[in-house]
Amino acid sequence: MQLISAGTCEDYRLLENMNKLTSLKYMEMKDISINISRNLQDLNNKYASLQPYLDQINQIEEQVSSLEQAAYKLDAYSKKLEARFKKLEKR
Repeated sequence: MQLISAGTCEDYRLLENMNKLTSLKYMEMKDISINISRNLQDLNNKYASLQPYLDQINQIEEQVSSLEQAAYKLDAYSKKLEARFKKLEKR
């Protein structure tokens, strides 16, 4: 019977060691997840602080697009005027 008892004690020690290692792994994973959470919060804060500048960039882009359209219209109009002027000059 002592053989079974010694084997059982060994099994319990093995289980105890496995539980300790598993516990350590869970603590490591907890630390990693805490660090990830902190980093994510930092990134969110940085993004929030940049948001006004990103909004300004979007506004500038829209204004540039409007100016570009106005420039194309002005160019087309000036070409029409030039053609009219040349036509009148020939008379």
